[in-house]
Amino acid sequence: MSHGPHTDDEPGHDGSAGLHHATDDHGDDGEHDDHAHAEEPLGPIDVRAWGAGILGVVVAAVVVACFAVATGAL
Repeated sequence: MSHGPHTDDEPGHDGSAGLHHATDDHGDDGEHDDHAHAEEPLGPIDVRAWGAGILGVVVAAVVVACFAVATGAL
């Protein structure tokens, strides 16, 4: 069963008008709001957290190297 396109005077699936036109819910002023108006400044770098992250990457690389040696890939 083929359904043709709805016209504006035919009801849609939800009982409203057939074709639903895309509208901008934020108004039609044409300006783009990038939500940067309440942006907080960046704080200092957390050296301990970055150090722990880098240490985790190094430990993971060592584990991968150990697996490679154990399976004979290296």
